[in-house]
Amino acid sequence: MKKILKWVGLAVLVLGAMWAAVFFIKSNSKSAITYETHKPFISSIEKKTVATGKVIPEDEVAIKPQITGIIDKIFVEEGAPIKAGDLIAVIKVVPNEQSLNQAQGRVRNAELALNNAKIEYDRNKTLYDKGVVSNQDFINQKLTYEQAEQELKNARADYQIIRRGSIGGSSAANTDIRATVSGTILEIPVKEGDQVIQSNNFNDGTTIASIADLSKMIFEGKVDEGEVGKLKLGMPLKISLGAIEDQEFDADLKFIAPKGVEESGAVQFKIEGDVEVGGDFMIRAGYSANASLVLEKKDSILVIQEALLQFDKETDKPYVEVATGEQEFERRDIEIGISDGVNVEIVSGLEKTDEIKQWNKTEPIKKGLEDDENADEDA
Repeated sequence: MKKILKWVGLAVLVLGAMWAAVFFIKSNSKSAITYETHKPFISSIEKKTVATGKVIPEDEVAIKPQITGIIDKIFVEEGAPIKAGDLIAVIKVVPNEQSLNQAQGRVRNAELALNNAKIEYDRNKTLYDKGVVSNQDFINQKLTYEQAEQELKNARADYQIIRRGSIGGSSAANTDIRATVSGTILEIPVKEGDQVIQSNNFNDGTTIASIADLSKMIFEGKVDEGEVGKLKLGMPLKISLGAIEDQEFDADLKFIAPKGVEESGAVQFKIEGDVEVGGDFMIRAGYSANASLVLEKKDSILVIQEALLQFDKETDKPYVEVATGEQEFERRDIEIGISDGVNVEIVSGLEKTDEIKQWNKTEPIKKGLEDDENADEDA
């Protein structure tokens, strides 16, 4: 009887061990992760790019003096509206000593020449009245006398311009700096007492003020060479400004640079677009801006979430895993089209009824392991 009980107990132990082994094997054969699946769906995709840049006036005019001197008085401030012809500043002329001396010498020479021409004219007139000198000789002498008079007038006028900045002491011609266009004063880079240089063939001259019409603004930015080939003149732009939140301005692409510039190892092309300024917004010159351009758009196409894609390590071709049963999946190669970074177009390889594995889901942390990690952090 004891032997029977002994063998029965041994059999129970063996059966228990076998059952435990089978349970362990079956438990380990099941996946620790339950994968979610998603179906393709119909949607629209816009492929966009963003160009960074700034908003500047379409036309900006630099006001420069026509005479060298010192700023005597400034009558406007930056940001003030101005009309064409309004007085901006007055220049006090500081004549060059050498030029002034030369002008004085020219006046003296013209006076001497005029005195000599007058003597000859008076003598020839007396002889002409007596019939000794021919009519042609008298006319020539009279012309010489009149030319000497005109030369003296010119010399005196040049002397006045060098000395005072204008003929007869009137400062309206050169020393008064006036606006040539209407708009807003953007900048006055000089102050009273600064010396300024006139604009000539060899020098741009000193800028006294810059004026622009802030109602006519353009976006100026740059795009990468990989995207410039997809741009076309007239494309719509959406302009967002860093200084004005939650507001977009419409613009039309009007210029694409024919030549790129290399910056940080990448070739960039300048673009410009006319910005439609409206409403009560004050857009200032130089605001940083971003322009959103739609490079490609497709409506009512089959798409999936881009996060569901996988790529072959050797061929770099895309594929997904499609459900064939309960937590059972098979690989399926697909062909994709455009993407907006969230969804991607499916050209071929999938149907709307396919269940696609969300492959990158991670296993949840077990409660016991989580408690041990928390205990380690507390320690």
